Amino acid sequence: MKLIEHASAEKLRGGFYTPAPIAAFIFKWGINGSSSFDILEPSCGNGVFLEQLKEQKYKFNSITAIELDEAEAEKADRIKLNSKSVINTDFHLYCNKTTEYFDLIVGNPPYIRYQYFNEDQQKEADKIFKRAGLKYSKLTNAWVSFVVGSSLLLKEKGKIGFVLPAEVLQVSYAQQLREFLAHFYNKINIISFEKLVFPDIQQEVVLLLCERNGSSSHLIEHLELIDASDLEALDVNRLKSPAKQIDFKSNKWTFYFLDQKEIDFLETIAKSKKIPAIGDFANVEVGITTGANGYFTVPRSVVEGYNLEPFAKPMVGRSVQVNSIIFTKEDWVRNRKTKAKAHLLVFPARSKLKNHKGAMSYISLGETMGMNKGYKCGIRDDWFVVPSIKLSEALFIRRNNLFPKLILNEAPAYTTDTMHRVFMKSGVNINAFTASYYNSLSLAFSEISGRSYGGGVLELMPSEVEKILLPYKIEHENLLQEIDHMMRNKKSIEAILKLTNERILKHGYGLSSAEIKLADSVWKKLAIRRLNRNKK
Repeated sequence: MKLIEHASAEKLRGGFYTPAPIAAFIFKWGINGSSSFDILEPSCGNGVFLEQLKEQKYKFNSITAIELDEAEAEKADRIKLNSKSVINTDFHLYCNKTTEYFDLIVGNPPYIRYQYFNEDQQKEADKIFKRAGLKYSKLTNAWVSFVVGSSLLLKEKGKIGFVLPAEVLQVSYAQQLREFLAHFYNKINIISFEKLVFPDIQQEVVLLLCERNGSSSHLIEHLELIDASDLEALDVNRLKSPAKQIDFKSNKWTFYFLDQKEIDFLETIAKSKKIPAIGDFANVEVGITTGANGYFTVPRSVVEGYNLEPFAKPMVGRSVQVNSIIFTKEDWVRNRKTKAKAHLLVFPARSKLKNHKGAMSYISLGETMGMNKGYKCGIRDDWFVVPSIKLSEALFIRRNNLFPKLILNEAPAYTTDTMHRVFMKSGVNINAFTASYYNSLSLAFSEISGRSYGGGVLELMPSEVEKILLPYKIEHENLLQEIDHMMRNKKSIEAILKLTNERILKHGYGLSSAEIKLADSVWKKLAIRRLNRNKK
């Protein structure tokens, strides 16, 4: 965990300023012809939104701007606007004390992790969550409490327009926020961008535009533009009538990147074809948490140099070390012959080392490097004794590029937290289980279940892996060697899916050609969108 004294001023303040075209568009959408709005900006920074309000010459009743940083508040206060009030305070405190309500609330809230909040901010944020009937946790980021608090300050009918990290659509700690927004608002529009708005921090953002109008409908729509400059030509009337019904059961809003036909297909296919999920056949756990992978995972040269053979276990830690869906003993031996870190050091308690010179020397090196002072290592009785040393029958790569891999662990090898361990339930055929994963429907659900990052990476946590649909049939074990052979011979995933979709989805579960085509198009649409984040 990064200590607060080592965090940058930008990190502590969460200050990454909004491009003017975005601020201008949010006002264009929010005000939309009105002239008597009471407006709030809960974190105004140096006044980008205020400048746009002035520049566009909008008419309004009042504008209240909150800013915690005194210097930034002073800059914002110098912007000449009628009926403007800049308040130098923490938004959480303001939210819990004010008696004012607003027609429109806009802004780019700070992206600050819980541990960077001071104690008073944490208490005030907790009050906001309780007022909204939500549970506050240490995983919650500041932008979540800003959105919830702002919603509570809306009049009976009103709008919020925020610049938020794309995490709002996907991460588990924002799930209750998504549920809150889905019930609280009648219209939700999400605007995303193919190019990064904040390229310096590799943070993908979206515009979250929500309206409360007193109706009984709950509709949502997603629109993707190339970059922020496209907002100038976007007609706000396109956002007046979102067409998709909000699914209150859906854990993620990645669904809404899809057409309604695709959404309906994904929502019904599991039940209509009785397709189980990975969690029905296996338990997925994080890999071994060493507390210092760079120290405990080593190449052969370190093992031999310190005579650590009694403590060196076979391991695989990186996706580049796995070139297919079966990781064999031969694969591990090949890795070991290179400079790859193919060994995990598993030391016993100090009392059992029996003064092994090599081990004691390597442990002393670790202490010289300060490894024993790290958080995970420091809380152990013997800092070098790594817990939860368990082998699993299969592995699932945590962070992926083209597609996430499920791997049969034939070596068998240990893995760190760069991969997840997959433990089979009783009676499951491991070969059939592994082969059954490689189809377009499972890959589509991996995109929906996981979350993407600015560099095109798809990450899945254990609970998310378990939710991926898996059209398992024991006869699919006959496909395992064929898929493995194709992958080792550099066949494209499209070529592999052409084979597996026919055998697994059509013959195994009775999907029609049209349904298979739909599953494949969903996977490709979501994967291509994610991978485009890696392009400049």
